[in-house]
Amino acid sequence: MGRIVQTGDTPAKRRNMHRRSCAEVIRLLAERHTIDDEWADMVSFLVFSLRGIGETIEQSARAWDDRNYWKKAEALRHKWRWTNSKADEIGRMVMDEDWHLVSDELIGLIPHFADVTITNITRGPDWWVGARKALVKEFERPGPTTPSP
Repeated sequence: MGRIVQTGDTPAKRRNMHRRSCAEVIRLLAERHTIDDEWADMVSFLVFSLRGIGETIEQSARAWDDRNYWKKAEALRHKWRWTNSKADEIGRMVMDEDWHLVSDELIGLIPHFADVTITNITRGPDWWVGARKALVKEFERPGPTTPSP
């Protein structure tokens, strides 16, 4: 009997989708000359896409760990460790409306997505509309409370 190969949804496919989304939105943000509500939605969408990359990295690394390929798993984690921290940094900037700092962070992200070839834009406003509202709601969610003495 032959080996069964998973052809459906995999962490690698989702990671590539998130990388493509990041590359496209960074390109679109670079072409914009005004900071408006749509710009804020696009930046927030970028935060969610960076988090998505981080999630797929951990899923892939756990699969490598399960097969005792711990060196490969750690190399993967090391290569992509920056995604979650950048998502958190940019998310805080969106919450504080530090748009001038966001622009600098976007420039720093360009080399990470330089290998993604974009011949035409496949993501449109329906991908990011409401992303800022969702990010704000997420940040406003109360964390665990500690009982007072």
